Amino acid sequence: MAAVAEALAFSPSAVSQQLGVLEREAGLPLLERTGRRVRLTPAGEDLVRHAEAVLERLEQAEADLAGARSGLAGALRVGSFPTATRAIVPAALVTLARRHPRLEPMISETDPAAVAHALRAGDLDVALVHEYDFVPAQREPGLTTEPLYGEAMFLAAPAAHEARVAHEAPAGTPQAAGRDQGAVLRTHAESPWITATPGTLCHAMTVRACQAAGFTPRVRHQVDEFATVLALVAAGQGVAVVPQLGITGADHAVGLTRLLMERRTQLAFRSGAGAHPAVAAFGAALRAAVPPELASPRAEA
Repeated sequence: MAAVAEALAFSPSAVSQQLGVLEREAGLPLLERTGRRVRLTPAGEDLVRHAEAVLERLEQAEADLAGARSGLAGALRVGSFPTATRAIVPAALVTLARRHPRLEPMISETDPAAVAHALRAGDLDVALVHEYDFVPAQREPGLTTEPLYGEAMFLAAPAAHEARVAHEAPAGTPQAAGRDQGAVLRTHAESPWITATPGTLCHAMTVRACQAAGFTPRVRHQVDEFATVLALVAAGQGVAVVPQLGITGADHAVGLTRLLMERRTQLAFRSGAGAHPAVAAFGAALRAAVPPELASPRAEA
């Protein structure tokens, strides 16, 4: 209740009173207490599903009204994560400005884990989000996603270490290991690791990929910016898993081994808002800005 009140800028008592009115109108209990918390009753869960459908229709109505206006204008609040903000978004904004000069996109770097709340709260209109093979995206009520592109993933390690492993391995082993992601990761089971900060999808991806290979990484550094991660790898501070767009420039002190896993990026928006001209225009500009070397997202994305 306190979290709902904070999200809506209401007092907890005001939220409680509104829910009481709703229960009286429904003629059924919608909430039940479990200790100091409350949870939805089956009737409450049914009502939530209807609410999602109503909100989707409202978004569709707004999209229809926007489409009837002459030209796109006003603010479009966009959430994006750092690598996409650097590598994809600027070119998309150039295209968008040329096609719709009165539209004002406003970019906010937002961790994908926080996007769902920001969209539902109305703080964002559209956002770029990503998922990994070991951290699939969960369905978020009231939101829709569309695939944009996929990226290869690489193990980044000090080049001297990789050269030593290749020299010491029996003939043919490096090539075989290159096709076996678990084998590649296990060569660094005793190495210090550099991950993103806990609570992010990037951190969970590295930990789960290593665990799938049979070990838990010994984390030394926690850094979110991939350029800094690669600088630490070059300094011999550990190894890391980085996405294709996180690799900028060539550093001969860093050895990169392509892994079989992938990061997939989607465009997320409130259900029903996909037909909104501003959302559709931004999505089209993004697709035109995707570099040709990026893989097409897999069908299941």
